[in-house]
Amino acid sequence: MEHWREHITVYPAICHGKACIRSTRIFVSIILDNLAAGVREDELLHQYPALTQEDIHAALSYARFLACELTNF
Repeated sequence: MEHWREHITVYPAICHGKACIRSTRIFVSIILDNLAAGVREDELLHQYPALTQEDIHAALSYARFLACELTNF
């Protein structure tokens, strides 16, 4: 997903500056932790009704961006 920035926000005054899904307090790390633990996307969408499939894909794209940034210094 090229447009992850439309779904992810990081503001120091909101959720202690942790990356969140826009207009929610759902941490990107919560999504990634759940996916890593084998939770399916449909289960995540059920557990977090404010979440969309695009938000989940944005969280994965954000993680990929960070991984690439850390290896390109």
